[in-house]
Amino acid sequence: MSNLFNLTVYGLADGAILALAALGFVLIYKATSVINFAQGEFLLVGAYTVYAVFVLMGLPVVAAVVVGLGIAVLLGIGIERFVLRPLVGESAISVIMVTIGLAAVLRAVVQMFFGTAVREQPAILPRGSVRILGALVPLDRLLVIMIAAVVLTGFTVFFRRSRHGIAMRAVADDQQAALTVGISVRRVFAMAWALAAASALVAGVLLADISAVEQNIAAFGLIVFPVVILGGLDSVPGTIVGGLTIGLLKVYVSGYADPGLAEVVPYLVLVAILMVRPYGLFGETRIERV
Repeated sequence: MSNLFNLTVYGLADGAILALAALGFVLIYKATSVINFAQGEFLLVGAYTVYAVFVLMGLPVVAAVVVGLGIAVLLGIGIERFVLRPLVGESAISVIMVTIGLAAVLRAVVQMFFGTAVREQPAILPRGSVRILGALVPLDRLLVIMIAAVVLTGFTVFFRRSRHGIAMRAVADDQQAALTVGISVRRVFAMAWALAAASALVAGVLLADISAVEQNIAAFGLIVFPVVILGGLDSVPGTIVGGLTIGLLKVYVSGYADPGLAEVVPYLVLVAILMVRPYGLFGETRIERV
């Protein structure tokens, strides 16, 4: 029983990070209809940016995260302005290929500055364990779940209550109608990329803290595709359900079956959901072949 509880906490922590990464993916898709294949690299850049400010420059962790968020926002705005905006009107496959190239560029830049070796970083979240229902649970994993819940709640409130969030929802529903009521679609596009980069930074920092600052962070980000396909490409609540489901499934399979199979099972879910419900659990019923 204690083993099951431990695995559940680990799965929820991984799922919460996946939900944060998937949130950025969905924001970009909803606002701009662009499938961002560089989302995993956004996590990588976020983790290494905070590492550079926190460890190499020696600033306090709070300042490092604030600086990292500022850089992430500028990166997102810059990518939208100079990489994606010139592609307006181009075919979907062209835009997809550009995001794949963008992923390679971001990964190469990180390797150029930091190399490929694993970097050591002091723990950001407190270590140790707490006893819950007879099981010793890692404190950092519980804190990851709590931080992700707070961030996701903040994003949800932003979309539902704030003026900018409502503008983003309006653009996602109908760009022409949004333009007629005076909403700047270009500004909303830039905001979507900036928020996606910011949520990826939080996910990357949390992942680096409970694992390591290394290149595999981008590989973890690839699991965002099964998450968004399961939850729905255009569904923010779907990212939470999809992230937690994939996170739990991966950890349960690793704990009770085979760790190797656990690496594959998210993609088996991806294939299965594409065969029976290609628009996901919460996505709009709209099929588009790319």
